[in-house]
Amino acid sequence: MKIEEVRIVYMGTPEFALAPLERLLEAGCRVVAVVTGPDRPAGRGKQIRFSPVKQFAMRRGLPVLQPENLKDPDFVKTLEDLEPDLQVVVAFRMLPEVVWRIPKLGTFNLHASLLPQYRGAAPIHHAIMNGEKETGVTTFLIDARIDTGNILLREKTAIGPEETAGDLHDRLMVLGAGLVLETARRLAAGEIRPRSQGDFMAGHALLKKAPKIGKADCQIRWDREAEKVYNFIRGLSPHPGAYTHLVRTTGEHILCKVFASRMESRDHRDTPGTIHSDGKRFLKAAVADGYLQILSLQQEGKRRMGITEFLAGISLAAFQPRFS
Repeated sequence: MKIEEVRIVYMGTPEFALAPLERLLEAGCRVVAVVTGPDRPAGRGKQIRFSPVKQFAMRRGLPVLQPENLKDPDFVKTLEDLEPDLQVVVAFRMLPEVVWRIPKLGTFNLHASLLPQYRGAAPIHHAIMNGEKETGVTTFLIDARIDTGNILLREKTAIGPEETAGDLHDRLMVLGAGLVLETARRLAAGEIRPRSQGDFMAGHALLKKAPKIGKADCQIRWDREAEKVYNFIRGLSPHPGAYTHLVRTTGEHILCKVFASRMESRDHRDTPGTIHSDGKRFLKAAVADGYLQILSLQQEGKRRMGITEFLAGISLAAFQPRFS
């Protein structure tokens, strides 16, 4: 079967799902509908905003479905009536069996890691936070459990030593787009033999997880080694952002997100979090085995700044001499 003949239903919501959809359309694929998340209020004004995928689909004149309940009989009937040969899922909700079993070629998902490692909602963040040197993208057939289905294709890429989660997100989005198209083509041609995720586990390798990250998971622990704190910061940059607190001499805590840093190895006797600064060009905080130069940060209620601009607008004398 030629890829141009395959009837595809595409499912995705955030920006990460844009490039694969665009790549399928550029290749002449027949996307008969797009399924995305319901419109939600967002921002301070709580105005209704369309998902990035919905905005793109509307510009391209594609039919858009936005079910609240994926098991809703009317939604399932609509999918069945579309007679899809294949369903492609990128950054979407977990599908019920009644949905993923519809297409004859199956339903496959794009995941931003080298499965079976880093199953979960935040594989990009966790890979960098753990100091990984390599990651990639994987396509796999959806089954009844999360991120456990048989693998179709994988593609590896190195993680740069200064790369942030945002940088890697953008690269994997492009890499994943190519892998989605290749997977669709080879499934249509009957050229892929799905493989169990167990085939990709070296011996009894420990599986690393990538659970959703909440605010409580983002606070910087200055008592850790420099490399771990450095990886933690870049693994959460720019979103949701690693944070710490400046404490005024009055006791008021001011939340600051840190987006970029640089390691400095040096023996010291400072309490972790102790701040050193000339008040103009640099600010560094003590960690277990050295210091971390803070290069970019954002004080709560203000915009992101480089360290020189930040120091120009704040009097460190009004704060205690360490991060909390």
